[in-house]
Amino acid sequence: MEQDKERAKKQVPLRLTPQLYRELAEWAAAEFRSVNGQIEYLLHECVRKRKKEAEE
Repeated sequence: MEQDKERAKKQVPLRLTPQLYRELAEWAAAEFRSVNGQIEYLLHECVRKRKKEAEE
């Protein structure tokens, strides 16, 4: 039960400009993702890259 709470996705309110949202939506559609999925993917990639750079 405790682990389920840790694995549950957290909700984060996010404000984006209309232009940024449109650009993300176009990018997401091109990669067959939802806007939310695209944002999550990009954040994962940034965190992975940061960890990799910190190891070097």
